[in-house]
Amino acid sequence: MVYYDKMIFDISTEGRKGYSLPKEDIARQALPETLLRDDCPGLPEVSELDVVRHYTNVSFKNFGIEKGFYPLGSCTMKYNPKINEDIAAMPAFSGLHPYQPVETVQGILHIYDETQRLLSEISGMHTFTLNPYAGAHGEHVGLMIMKAYHRNRGDHKRTKVIVPDSAHGTNPASATVCGLESVEVPSYEDGTVDVEALKEVLSDEIAGIMLTNPNTVGIFEKNILEIAKLVHESGGLLYYDGANLNPLLGMARPGDMGFDIVHINLHKTFSTPHGGGGPGSGPVGVCERLVEFLPQPLVKKDGDRYVIDDHPQTTLGQISHFYGNIGVVIKAYTYMLTLGKDHLIDVAKFSTLNANYIKESLKDVYHLPIPGVCKHEFVFDGLKDKSSGVSTLDIAKRLLDYDMHPPTVYFPLIFKQAIMVEPPETESKQSVDNFIAVMRKIAEEAKENPDLVKNAPYSTVVKRLDEGLAARKPVVKYRDLEPSDA
Repeated sequence: MVYYDKMIFDISTEGRKGYSLPKEDIARQALPETLLRDDCPGLPEVSELDVVRHYTNVSFKNFGIEKGFYPLGSCTMKYNPKINEDIAAMPAFSGLHPYQPVETVQGILHIYDETQRLLSEISGMHTFTLNPYAGAHGEHVGLMIMKAYHRNRGDHKRTKVIVPDSAHGTNPASATVCGLESVEVPSYEDGTVDVEALKEVLSDEIAGIMLTNPNTVGIFEKNILEIAKLVHESGGLLYYDGANLNPLLGMARPGDMGFDIVHINLHKTFSTPHGGGGPGSGPVGVCERLVEFLPQPLVKKDGDRYVIDDHPQTTLGQISHFYGNIGVVIKAYTYMLTLGKDHLIDVAKFSTLNANYIKESLKDVYHLPIPGVCKHEFVFDGLKDKSSGVSTLDIAKRLLDYDMHPPTVYFPLIFKQAIMVEPPETESKQSVDNFIAVMRKIAEEAKENPDLVKNAPYSTVVKRLDEGLAARKPVVKYRDLEPSDA
C-alpha cells in the first residue's frame, strides 16, 4: 500500500516510458535559440500502468457526490444523471466551433433559445442571457444591469444595494466589484428580513435589494410581496440570487414575487457538475423593461431561423467569450426535458421533504434556532448540549470518518456554531436515515468521549490543516526544483 500512496514523482524510474511515437515522417525544423531549454523539464518517467494506478488512487482519495452523501448547504450538490453528459458529448455538439457561420449552427442556437424560454417560464422572467460563466458572474452581470438601468434614466445617486445579514458572501462582494455600496439589514428571529429595518434604509440612493428566497437559513420570505412593493415605491429594483431555487421549481416563481433580475445556477439547480472550479453557468433573466440592458450577443428567432443580435444601443456589451459555457447549457436543457413540466415539481417537493425530515429527526440533539417548516435546507447551531466543548468543526471532521461530506459550517454568520444542511431531492430515505444515524452517533460520541470527536478525522489521507496558512501560502508543486536539480 505504500507504493500506491506515493506521488507520481516518487515512482519515477529513469528510462521508463508510457508512450511510443511513430517514426518521423516530416523534416526536422530548427527552433530559435531563445525558445530552447537549458535543462530538462523534470517530468516523471513512468509507464502507462503507473499513471493509471496513480490517478485512480488519487480519485479514491477525493470526495464527490457519486461516492457518498454530500449535504452542502446552499450549494445543491446532487447527482448528475449521466444522460446529460452523454448528450453534451455527442459529436454534433462537441464538434462545433464558435466561429462557424450562423447558418451551420442552427441546431445549437435552437437549444440556446429553447433553454432561455424554459428558464423564463420557470422563473417568471421575460427573457434570459446564458452568457455568464458562473453564479457569481451572474450576480455581477445582474448588478451591472441594475446600475445601467438607473444611469440610463439619469439617476446617478443610486449607488447603494441592500443586503440582508444572512445573505451569501458573494452578494456584498459582487456589489463592491460593481462599484456599489452594501447596506445591511437585520433579520427577524425567524430568519426573514426585518421589514421595519428595511423601511428605515430605503431612500433615493438605493439602487435595489439582493435577496435569496428561500433565504440562507432555508426559510421562505413570507413578506416578499410587501418587500417588493416597498423597494419599487422607493425607485429600486429587486435582484434574486438563484442559489436556493431548487425547492421552488414548479411551485413558485421569483418573477411573480416582484423580482426584476434573476440569476440561476445551472450547475446547482439543473444538475450539471458543480465544484472544483467549474465549468459553471449563471444565466441572468430580466423583466421586460430591462431587456435592452442584457449583455450581448443574444440569440433570437427570426421567422424560421435563429440569428445572433449584438448591436443594441444600451446593452452592457459582451461579458464572456462567445455564448457562455454551452456544454453546461446542453446538460441543463437535457435535464429539464427529461423531467418535464409534470416532474420538475418533484425536485421541490422531495428536497423540502428530505430537509424537514432530517431537521425533525435531529432537533433533540442539535440546537435548532429557527423552528418550523423549512424549505430545501436548514441550520443547526451546534450541539444542543455544548458542555463537552465539541465544536461544529469537530462534528464536520468526524463526519469524514463515516464517509460523508460535511454540511456547510460556520455560515450563515448569524449563528456562532452554524451547521447548514441541504439534502437534495436525489437522496433516498435510506441514505437520509443513514446520515441521521451518523449525526446521532457523533452527538453520543461528543457526550461520552469528546476527545474522539475533537481529534477527528482518522481515516482521511490529510488530517486537520492550518486553513489560514493553506489559503495564504499554498504549496502548489511537488517540491522546489532548482535548475541544477531538474
